[in-house]
Amino acid sequence: MPRLVGVDIPKEKRIDVALRYLYGVGNFLADKILQETKISPEKRAKDLSEEEVSRLTMAIQKLGYKVEGDLRREVSQNIKRLIDIQSWRGMRHKKGLPVRGQRTRTNSRTRKGPKKGTTMLVKK
Repeated sequence: MPRLVGVDIPKEKRIDVALRYLYGVGNFLADKILQETKISPEKRAKDLSEEEVSRLTMAIQKLGYKVEGDLRREVSQNIKRLIDIQSWRGMRHKKGLPVRGQRTRTNSRTRKGPKKGTTMLVKK
């Protein structure tokens, strides 16, 4: 199983798809990396030689894009900054609610968690 930037990529997948398993690498950047290294996108990850793996790693670092740990750290620092300055978005992050203006009356179960049961007040 080839290892790029500290992540094992799936060996049975084509290399253009396998590169997308890296955090911060999408379709466009995967194609750009493969063009830079002159590796065929149809090639399977298990068929890569050690030299090709090192070329891929060097290309990812050379292009200057943040991937994996650096990108995760930057995103978490940005969220922490929003929380520290107590912006509206920061407070939404802190409360675990949708941040980008979505409605919350009926949707947003992913952020809010399962429905809380309503208690019936019995009048005596």
